Amino acid sequence: MLDQRVIEDAARALDSALTSGVTIGQFSTRYPDMTIEDGYAIQSRWTRLRMQQGHKIVGRKIGLTSRAMQQSAQITEPDYGILFEDMVFSDNSEIPFDRFIAPMVELEIAFVLGKRLEGEHISLCDVLSATDYVCPAVEIVDSRVIRIDPQTGNRRKVFDTIADNAASAGLITGGLPVKPGEVDLRWVGGILSRNGLIEETGVAAGVLNHPGNGVVWLVKRLAAHGIALEAGQVILGGSFTRIVVAERGDTFHADFGSLGSLGFRFV
Repeated sequence: MLDQRVIEDAARALDSALTSGVTIGQFSTRYPDMTIEDGYAIQSRWTRLRMQQGHKIVGRKIGLTSRAMQQSAQITEPDYGILFEDMVFSDNSEIPFDRFIAPMVELEIAFVLGKRLEGEHISLCDVLSATDYVCPAVEIVDSRVIRIDPQTGNRRKVFDTIADNAASAGLITGGLPVKPGEVDLRWVGGILSRNGLIEETGVAAGVLNHPGNGVVWLVKRLAAHGIALEAGQVILGGSFTRIVVAERGDTFHADFGSLGSLGFRFV
């Protein structure tokens, strides 16, 4: 386990990168014995730091839910991060590009909880029963930790990404909110267009066979730390498309078929 002072310094460095828009070095290069739990310890300290600044937690995100992404990251489970109120944008927003360093976007299903979820014995049925509604969502991902170290050529590792709030930087929700029992969520499809050109397509079954399974995993993972998901929180269930790079001026449209669509533009 990393020393507490190292964890504190890492959290403050991430917060400085968020404010300045300048990436920091890879923790995994500086601390080669770093573990996944060290990454979450840094993330947790950064979360507390942001809460001390007055920011409010509105939900959580789940990442690395596809088998291909897990194999790429050399792990066997997803990861998670925190959603704060200042990360939320509405449908048809003009999103300030300078809020980010190198933003990318991906399609997800958002679960808005109507009941508290906690414990190690949660099932998919429990998650669906506790969900008030689901709706289309786009996550904005970013990296406060440099992706490729210029000196070593090393790519950031999963420990860096976890510490960096699982690369989460923003979310947009929209479309048609529906009760989870009104649609087969496995077959929800999405088409992501940038500037009128289709960049990515996918189907929600790509998320652990059912996007609700990501929420199941998260509840069980947090149970070991005595943390619950609360009513009213938004949970991003995991991406079912590859990430698409965004540039200033890009206009995005996300079509979820019968669940409607949403759009936004980076300015």
